[in-house]
Amino acid sequence: MGFLDKLKAGLAKTRESLFGKVARLVAGKKTIDHEMLDRLEEILISSDVGVPTTLEILDRITMRIQEEGFESSDRLMDMLKQEIASMLHVNGEEGLSQHKFEAKPHVVMVVGVNGVGKTTTIGKLAHLYRCEGYRVIIGAADTFRAAANEQLEIWAGRAGVEIIRQAQGADPASVAFDTVSAAAARSADVVMIDTAGRLHTKVNLMEELKKIKRVLDKRLPGAPHDVLLVLDAGTGQNGLQQARQFHEAVGVTGIVITKLDGTAKGGIVLAASRELNIPVRYIGVGEGIDDLQPFRRRDFVHALFNNPNGL
Repeated sequence: MGFLDKLKAGLAKTRESLFGKVARLVAGKKTIDHEMLDRLEEILISSDVGVPTTLEILDRITMRIQEEGFESSDRLMDMLKQEIASMLHVNGEEGLSQHKFEAKPHVVMVVGVNGVGKTTTIGKLAHLYRCEGYRVIIGAADTFRAAANEQLEIWAGRAGVEIIRQAQGADPASVAFDTVSAAAARSADVVMIDTAGRLHTKVNLMEELKKIKRVLDKRLPGAPHDVLLVLDAGTGQNGLQQARQFHEAVGVTGIVITKLDGTAKGGIVLAASRELNIPVRYIGVGEGIDDLQPFRRRDFVHALFNNPNGL
C-alpha cells in the first residue's frame, strides 16, 4: 500500500465526519442558503477545525458567493476544498523527495507531553532519515520517565541508528551535550534529541527544555536547527494550548501530528497550521515504522475529500 492509500485509509474517520456530512448536506438542497452555511459551520467545528478557522472559512465562502455569484449547492464542496487547501501552512520542503540539511549535524529537538507518541515518532523519523542515506544519532534526554531509555533504544534498533543514553535521572542537558559531541566526532548528519513530557520533580518542564536548548546552542552554535512538537490528533483543541506553551518556551519550528487514523477530528491539522502559524511537517496514520511521512497539503486534501483529481 502506497502512502497516499495509507493516508486515505488513515483519514477515513475524519473523511466520513467532514466530507461525508458535507456531501449529504449538499445532496439535500439545490441552492446555498444561510441554513446550509450554518450546518457547514457545525460540521467543521465538530471535526476540530476550530472556531476561529471555521469562521474564517465561512467568511471566505460567503464572500465568494456574493462576489462570484455562486448559488448552486454543487459549488460548495469545491469552495470548501479550495479554502482548506489555501489555509494550510505550506511546508518549505513540500514536494521534495528528500530532506536537505544545511548544518552538519542537523540537530532536531523533539518536544511534547507524555502519551502523544513522541518516542515512536523519533524512531520513525530516524528511520525516514536513514532511508534517505543520512547517518542519525538519537539522544535519550527524557531521563525522568521510567523505561523511557529502554523504549527509545528499541525504536533506535528498529530504525538502525545509534543512541546516546545515560542512567535514569541524569541531567537531560548533559545527555543532549554528549549526543551532539558524539555526532560531531562520528560525522553524523542528523541528531535527534528526545525530551521529557512531564517531570516527576519540582523542576519546571519548560525551564528544563529551555536549558537543553541553551546547552545545545553552546555546544553547537545555532542548534537546535529544528524544534518539532508532537501532538496527538485525538487531543483536539487541547493540543493547540499545549502547542502555544511549548512554542513560547522553546520556539517550535514544526508540528508532527500523530494517530490521525484513530480519530474523526483530523481537522486539527488545519487548526494547528492556521491558528499557530507553524507548519505541520509530518503526519502519522498508523503504527508501522513507515506510517509517518512528510506532510503535503495536496495529498492531505486529496485524501480528505477522496478526490482522484487532487486540487
